[in-house]
Amino acid sequence: MQSKGAIKLFAILLVLVCAYQLSFNLVTRGVEKDAKEYANGDPIKEKLYLDSINTQPVYPLLGLTYKKCKENELNLGLDLKGGMNVTMEVSLVDMIRSMANNSNDPTFNTALDNAVKAQTNSQKDYVTLFVEEFTKLDPNAKLAAIFATKELQDRINFNSSNAEVKAVIQDEANAAFDRTYQILKTRIDKFGVTQPNVQKLGSGRILVELPGIKEPDRVRKLLQGTAKLEFWETYDNNEIYPILEEANKVLKTISSAQVDTTAASISGIDQASLEPRKDSLKEGDAVVDTTKKSALLDQLTDKSKDTAAGDTSAAQQSFEQFSKDNPLFAVLQPSIEQNEQNQSQLRKGPVIGSAFSKDTARINEILAMEQIRSKFPREFKALWSVKPIDKEGKVVQLVAIRMPVRDRQAPLDGSAIVDARKQKGQFTDNWEISMAMNAEGARVWKRLTHDNVNKSIAVVLDDYVYSYPNVIQEISGGNSSITGQFTLEEADDLANILKVGKLPAPARIVEDTVVGPTLGQEAINAGFLSFIIALMVVLVFMITYYNKAGIVADITLFVNMFFIMGILASLGAVLTLPGIAGIVLVIGIAVDANILIFERVREELSAGKGVRLAISDGFKHAFSSIIDSNLTTLILGIILYAFGTGPIQGFATTLIIGILSSLFCALFISRIIFEWMLGKNYNITFWNKYTKGAFTNTHINFVGNRKRYYLISTIVIVAGVASFATKGLNFGVDFKGGRTYVVRFDQPITTVEVIDALKGPLTKAPEVKTYGTSNQVKITTSYLIDDASQDAEDKVKSELDAGLNSLSNYKFEVLSSQKVGPNIADDIKSSAVWSILASCILIFFFILVRFKRWQFGLGAVAALVHDVLIVLSVFSIFNGILPFSLEIDTHFIAAILTVMGYSMTDTVVVFDRIREFVGIHHHPKDQNKVINDAINATLSRTVNTSLSLFFVLFSIFIFGGEVIRGFTFALLIGVIIGTYSSICIASPIVVDFARKRKAE
Repeated sequence: MQSKGAIKLFAILLVLVCAYQLSFNLVTRGVEKDAKEYANGDPIKEKLYLDSINTQPVYPLLGLTYKKCKENELNLGLDLKGGMNVTMEVSLVDMIRSMANNSNDPTFNTALDNAVKAQTNSQKDYVTLFVEEFTKLDPNAKLAAIFATKELQDRINFNSSNAEVKAVIQDEANAAFDRTYQILKTRIDKFGVTQPNVQKLGSGRILVELPGIKEPDRVRKLLQGTAKLEFWETYDNNEIYPILEEANKVLKTISSAQVDTTAASISGIDQASLEPRKDSLKEGDAVVDTTKKSALLDQLTDKSKDTAAGDTSAAQQSFEQFSKDNPLFAVLQPSIEQNEQNQSQLRKGPVIGSAFSKDTARINEILAMEQIRSKFPREFKALWSVKPIDKEGKVVQLVAIRMPVRDRQAPLDGSAIVDARKQKGQFTDNWEISMAMNAEGARVWKRLTHDNVNKSIAVVLDDYVYSYPNVIQEISGGNSSITGQFTLEEADDLANILKVGKLPAPARIVEDTVVGPTLGQEAINAGFLSFIIALMVVLVFMITYYNKAGIVADITLFVNMFFIMGILASLGAVLTLPGIAGIVLVIGIAVDANILIFERVREELSAGKGVRLAISDGFKHAFSSIIDSNLTTLILGIILYAFGTGPIQGFATTLIIGILSSLFCALFISRIIFEWMLGKNYNITFWNKYTKGAFTNTHINFVGNRKRYYLISTIVIVAGVASFATKGLNFGVDFKGGRTYVVRFDQPITTVEVIDALKGPLTKAPEVKTYGTSNQVKITTSYLIDDASQDAEDKVKSELDAGLNSLSNYKFEVLSSQKVGPNIADDIKSSAVWSILASCILIFFFILVRFKRWQFGLGAVAALVHDVLIVLSVFSIFNGILPFSLEIDTHFIAAILTVMGYSMTDTVVVFDRIREFVGIHHHPKDQNKVINDAINATLSRTVNTSLSLFFVLFSIFIFGGEVIRGFTFALLIGVIIGTYSSICIASPIVVDFARKRKAE
């Protein structure tokens, strides 16, 4: 083997990288175990412990914090640990109306409505659809006549073309999308969820994943709430600090049972490290917010971890005494600085203190206590800054807001802003943000700035302070600049925030999945059990059939699993239940490469070669088949990743990594082990007395019987078409839209009872099926699925609960729920069709290039189409007959593409052997015999691979849980059909079309 040294070095480096990545899981598990032991079953104490240690070094060798280790560990998906997965779509209708100053033009308004309807069945973005509908309604109409407003006069004039206007609208739509993304991200960050994931999906959609959520209704309201931008007057620090001192004294007198300061942790903040804000407002047309990020010095430490661990050192005792004497200032650091004489003095500005983010809820509770609240002015309200001020991202500022007693309303809100944008300062190189207001806003702004010269005005969004610039002078005319030391990103963010009122872009939930912790834990148990059983089956099979060579294959398999998990962790991938299924499937694929090599070695040994030469030639002759077969599966995996979403992408990621890792392990790791064994003069055997000579004398006439195979397949497909015409397919909500709920009762229940209970509340009787055990059902309904209002979900849930509660003899628990809107369902259907078409086209061209004859490409594609039709036929024929769900959903599409990948693996191996046999015989007179011999020569590999993969999938099918039972059933059928089609369909088609070519 060439470059053995380089391969060994690469393998060692890969082992080290994977070990490093997986070590984070070991570290975090140790910390979380300590937290559980300390909490002794109290979830609040456990959370406090983990919060306190969040930024503490816990990785002994590298000094990495717990937070950093959590970010780098291999995470479990929501289907394994429970939580909420939400896809949100940004609605641009209100934004476009606002850009046109709510024009009453009938063509304009009709085009907006038509675009909303067209979006349901289109892959185009909303702006494009709107312009198309506008042009359809009146080809001569000009968008400029509607959008050439005062606010847009520097970008759109009456001579602007429709394309130019569209570009401006698209720019604003992109900005609105980014703005909504930032708002959602901020809301989620403040919600207190551990390791949330918020990411842009494109097409105006945003994915939000929230592990461990127990209040999904609250989350829906939080995510869909309208953004509220306000401008508030503020108090100065020196006005509030004396009251804080008095509040601290009052708090000390309150019973310790009412006030718990054991989690206090702010005392380590160095006062000199907190810089005052220097944001300023001036008249003009520029904009910038100076948000000087204050940093905590290295001495900043979190005392609560020591408290939790029971540290009784002198420093800790001193801290505890300080907490008792100053219960408020133990959690809230006053805004104080050192002057030139090193004396403490109050900072100027509206910031009255700083605190760790984790302590803000406690401080809010303290300030809301009646005994404390009564000490402050009636107009006083305290709001937290949205961004941390320290490098570690854990300290925020408390800002004193002045709220009118009469109506409690902000003097100015976001509706007054007509434009806001970033730009370079006129006399500096700093970024600024220019802000323009409408006439009413300019009038209020003039009064507001006049009354607050040398004071701050707070810019507040969703009750969080984004900026508090200082007013330098009265500003008339409505044009202002917020200036300061902004980065480009900060200037962008603030400009976007200021547009919230003028250009609203509400986000609505179009897909929503909730998995309860019970179902999540069951999924973990089922996935782990199926993985262990599948692994044991394969290990035993390989040793039983291939003797000592089977041990090498098993070692290689363990190394392969280690690499896969390590690479997944290094990529930040999330391990889902379909991902575990992907890993289990990779076990079968990895075994196939070893079987190909071992069968070739057995042939060389049977030909009389020595073990060393037989192993060398076996690897050499198997190389082409292994590469070709794995490349076809890799193509399918890439397509699956490109067109899939969520769990399907997780499955595809695992599959792609598994294929690449399996190739490396089979071709190089196993070869290195064999050469080491040869160097030690070990007796390497590839069979035992029962398996020696298996499949060596088979002479099945596959080509001669091809018409029978065509007939069998035709009968099954025709039966499937007839079933489809009469019964159809059981499409899941992924494809038709709707809501599903998995409900578990405390005792067995019939589906008829559930349907009768829900007929009234849900207006139309839902679809109810037994889901796994007899006390579990899956309820599917389209009730209010087209209703985009925020209370639609609440209404459906309340009606569902009302119906289920009418079953007075049963107790129930909703284990999971899923909602898929019509737009999402349409996209999923389109993606499914395109993924299968793209697969067929790419496979055809790959086979054409590799085998240089179009007949091979045609045979391969015919086998793919055959396999898809057969699996669909089985799902239609047996729908409602088998005791588990045969639903057509995104998991089914993943199964279909995987089946296609396996079928191609099998087909390419057979084609490769046909090519080899035809090459040996050059121009054989009896081509049928040569092709038959080639197919029979691969039977041992085909049967062994199919059996090992079948056993693997069967273990998932039995032990993997109800969630993926339909998925694995499709794979089981696919393995059988894929094996059959590669031998009985693909190869005979090559023969038939090759004959036609000769006849021509």
